[in-house]
Amino acid sequence: MTTHTVSRRDFVVVLTATGGGLLLGCRVGDRSGAATAAAAAPPPGFAPNAFIRIGTDGRITLVMNQVEMGQGTYTSMPMLLAEELEVGLDQVQLEHAPPNDKLYANPLFGDQETGGSSSVRAFYEPLRRAGATARSMLVAAAAQTWDVDPASCRAHKGVVTHTPTGRTLTYGALSEKAAKLPVPEKVVLKDPKDFTLIGTPAKRLDTPDKVNGKAQFGIDVRLPGMKIATVAASPVLGGKVAGLDEAKAMAIPGVRQIVNLGDVVAVVADHMWAAKQGLAALAIRWDDGPNASASTADVVQGLDAASQQPGVVARKEGDAAAALAGAARKIDAVYQVPFLAHATLEPMNCTVHVRKDGCEVWTGSQTLSRAQATAARVTGLPLEKVVVHNHFLGGGFGRRLEYDWVTQAVRIGQQVEGPVKVVWTREEDMQHEYYRPYYYDRVAAGLDARGKPVAWTHRLRRPGDPRALSAARVQERHRPRRGGRRGTPHVRHPGDPGRIRPARGAGLEHHLLAWGRAHAQHIRDRELHR
Repeated sequence: MTTHTVSRRDFVVVLTATGGGLLLGCRVGDRSGAATAAAAAPPPGFAPNAFIRIGTDGRITLVMNQVEMGQGTYTSMPMLLAEELEVGLDQVQLEHAPPNDKLYANPLFGDQETGGSSSVRAFYEPLRRAGATARSMLVAAAAQTWDVDPASCRAHKGVVTHTPTGRTLTYGALSEKAAKLPVPEKVVLKDPKDFTLIGTPAKRLDTPDKVNGKAQFGIDVRLPGMKIATVAASPVLGGKVAGLDEAKAMAIPGVRQIVNLGDVVAVVADHMWAAKQGLAALAIRWDDGPNASASTADVVQGLDAASQQPGVVARKEGDAAAALAGAARKIDAVYQVPFLAHATLEPMNCTVHVRKDGCEVWTGSQTLSRAQATAARVTGLPLEKVVVHNHFLGGGFGRRLEYDWVTQAVRIGQQVEGPVKVVWTREEDMQHEYYRPYYYDRVAAGLDARGKPVAWTHRLRRPGDPRALSAARVQERHRPRRGGRRGTPHVRHPGDPGRIRPARGAGLEHHLLAWGRAHAQHIRDRELHR
């Protein structure tokens, strides 16, 4: 008799596959033969678009292009689809979409991206339309089967009923016939007054799996023969390794390999504890390079100097300079927000298997196509030779819009035979963040003799991506009101960011806070205590 060891996670997968029910997320990578056999792919059936697959067994799958990182997309997106498809929320299972900008691009950004609180806004109509298209084709298939008018048929809970006779057919039974019908170019969407799911309370569908341990995050990946690596990158941008003690690290039980890439060193081991011990034993010495003396104080000094110079004017009403010069009183203030780490609960991690003929990546990313593209660039492989498996994200907040940890893991994977999971320690994760930038707002307000604001100027400064403070974006966020801000007749709003390092951040919200809350309150307090 041959016995197989089945992990707890595989055991849960087997139970789900054999017992039916809701399957959220997808198991990626190799797993035990018992689990693979039990969780076989659903029978082929009906796939009218890139989002829906209905098997002949009736299983309904939403191919999920948006990622779940705690914000609820794995509940809200199925609600949009199920509403128009006329199925219950509990009838929809999900699997992560592969990287494909042509099929799954977020229409607000142009690529396969989950960010900016955009998922429901961007896919409110596309997912409803996908559901309505599938429903209309299933109803048409049933009408053809019974040779009746489609208008006499009604879809509900995954079943099409011929109302006059009471005859019924399930979506599974209709899937093959529906697949042969032409996809309609236009479909009618529900009137909001007829919604049964959208706008109603719903329990989070991903919660049970996250409680019972079935949910798969990037850090949970397990592959046969997989090694674990942890890393140390130069603590200063542009720094390089000056020296290390490789012999001491290799003497740690479980350490298998040291990968020195110049700007980053990885210790590859049988498990994380051995990798961490090996990294500590390396005693890496760094040459900090051209940025050795750079400091936060230098950044603030540069922002302060820049805030006193003219910049790109995003909005101008009246003559703010003249109004300020003639104001009875002037109140100036500077508002600052420091560099901030996104501090996701799950540290950066990525599993890779680089071969001569292909590359496979397992991670959790907000921008799956970018992760695929960076792996292709590093390896020199065509995109179609790079497979990326996405997972639940243990926090994103914009940090996983970047892909630096994927690039690093693929570079390391090129030096390792077989699959390797690269996991950043918490210390590494904090030190090598893509920080939300330092924000520096210089605001001046002019008041008349009665204490009413007559003018204000607001200079915005931050290091990072200049696009984030383009005139167009500032204008979009600072929409004019009649007479300016709260009746202020003279407004000038320049923004000219300096560039230190590309960094992701919701910058304009800080600037709105600087004027809309902080400086307005400052003026009120000053006037109350005069």
